[in-house]
Amino acid sequence: MTKPKEFGALKGLRVIELGQLIAGPFCGQLMADHGAEVIKVEAPDREDPMRKWGQNAALWWPVVSRNKKCITLNLRVKKGQNLLKELVRKSDFILENFRPGTMEKWGLGYEDLKKINPGIIMIRVSGYGQTGPESQKAGYGSIGEAMGGMRNLAGDPSTPPSRIGLSIGDSLAATYACLGALMALRHRDKTGEGQIVDSAIYESVLAMMESVVPEYTQTEFIRQRTGSILPKIAPSNAYPTKDGDILIGANQDSVYARLCDAMKRPDLAKDARYIDHQARGENQEELDNIIAAWTRDKTADEILALMEKHGVPAGKIFTAKDMMESPQYIARKSIVKVAHPVYDKLYMQNVSPKLSKTPGEIRWAGPIEMGAHNQEIYGDVLGKDEGEIKSLRNEGII
Repeated sequence: MTKPKEFGALKGLRVIELGQLIAGPFCGQLMADHGAEVIKVEAPDREDPMRKWGQNAALWWPVVSRNKKCITLNLRVKKGQNLLKELVRKSDFILENFRPGTMEKWGLGYEDLKKINPGIIMIRVSGYGQTGPESQKAGYGSIGEAMGGMRNLAGDPSTPPSRIGLSIGDSLAATYACLGALMALRHRDKTGEGQIVDSAIYESVLAMMESVVPEYTQTEFIRQRTGSILPKIAPSNAYPTKDGDILIGANQDSVYARLCDAMKRPDLAKDARYIDHQARGENQEELDNIIAAWTRDKTADEILALMEKHGVPAGKIFTAKDMMESPQYIARKSIVKVAHPVYDKLYMQNVSPKLSKTPGEIRWAGPIEMGAHNQEIYGDVLGKDEGEIKSLRNEGII
């Protein structure tokens, strides 16, 4: 078998990915995107539900499992647990997003695994973290978003709390897990010692909550939903045009003055009600209505051209169609086509961030077949012969 060329900043590192859905696997995707060898483990008798998720077609799996090697392994039996330990001995990270205590129940907790490999870094993603009175509860991203404070601020004040249409809580927890893993790797490089990375969904959401907590503790102010604006930050909103809404952000004094020039309303820049940041914040709704009355009679392209000419940040509210047609997306290859045996038009977001010396890349979409890399991992990595692999398969271990 021809081994793929190593690439990326994480080349030479091996990650064993356990768990399913998003919070753990997205962390694995980030690491695989930058060159780590990520071995995705699925139970022989139950596939990751992500293989079936997507709108109109199961198109999430090819993204979240791209660049990964997929194997099957039954972790609920001793022989399967022992095989995992063999892999741990040859790996740098083990990534899991089971309910806390599951790995310990299987004899695969950190204290067990570090005896096999003292340098192993265990990345643990869960709803509430590994400790605390709620740690044993089942936790999904949506619940973490609510507990972390995001759902309370999402949507319009006239409606119940909204979600943003994405599993942002899971993805944030996975991103922080990846960040923590690389910090732990830095520590291991200096000391040889592994450790646990404990990423909780609700805490990952909480980390994004700006000054919400000190605003309450210092002034007893509790932020509420404000729809398309941030209170006292003006003008910065979605404004109507003849063919759809656009965003304009002109809350800085100098930028606001340029917006007034574009509107041919220089008087608004000198009006005491809007003359500085504080004044515009106090008269936010009134100012937004003036701007909306101006934008409403023009097309989006006309407004955007004026904004560009006058140096005012503005933009369309993109859909996937807009992304595919955007010159900026095209120039930076932000979206790329990926070969796939079933989908002939499989495009997906490219690797982010872009690194100048060790760029990541997408080499393959998530493998269709469960256990697609069993032969490579159990044979080449663990040194099992054909007879052993066949026996493991017949016993339901793999």
